[in-house]
Amino acid sequence: MELKKFFLAQLEREAAATRKVLERVPEGRNDWKPHEKSMPLGYLAALVAEMPGWPTLMIEKDELNLDDTSSEGLKTKAVGTKAELLEKLEKGLSKSRNALENTTEDHLMKPWRFVMGGHTVSEDPRYVMLTHAVFNHLAHHRGQLTVYLRLCEASVPAIYGPSADEMY
Repeated sequence: MELKKFFLAQLEREAAATRKVLERVPEGRNDWKPHEKSMPLGYLAALVAEMPGWPTLMIEKDELNLDDTSSEGLKTKAVGTKAELLEKLEKGLSKSRNALENTTEDHLMKPWRFVMGGHTVSEDPRYVMLTHAVFNHLAHHRGQLTVYLRLCEASVPAIYGPSADEMY
């Protein structure tokens, strides 16, 4: 199987799970956080909504340098409603699908770099970065968001298997 087909299938699976979680985010609680060191709920939900759009950046650019002023527009910002979260998700998905459909196997083998604070945080072939920095990272933050849902008395959807609130 071609890598891009593998990533397109994974994107669709993870998008469905992400959509289910975002649909349960309580509105009007953007500033809530379970601990003083935790991310606020609104920021975390927006981050989870944006992450399926990250493959576009990794395919179209050779690096993300957060020190560069041109990266300012990429910084996550909380939104006010579930509808806005879902819109962020769908826009990112559309762009990522297009980028993945139009890339090549050779391009996925080329390096991609993440730079912050004047240091290269990570640099690996694109296919590795897509696996780690998008899909694994998304599963981590989406799982974190489900804990926030539970603590806010919202129901937790079944994702990879049943939850206490949902069998399938």
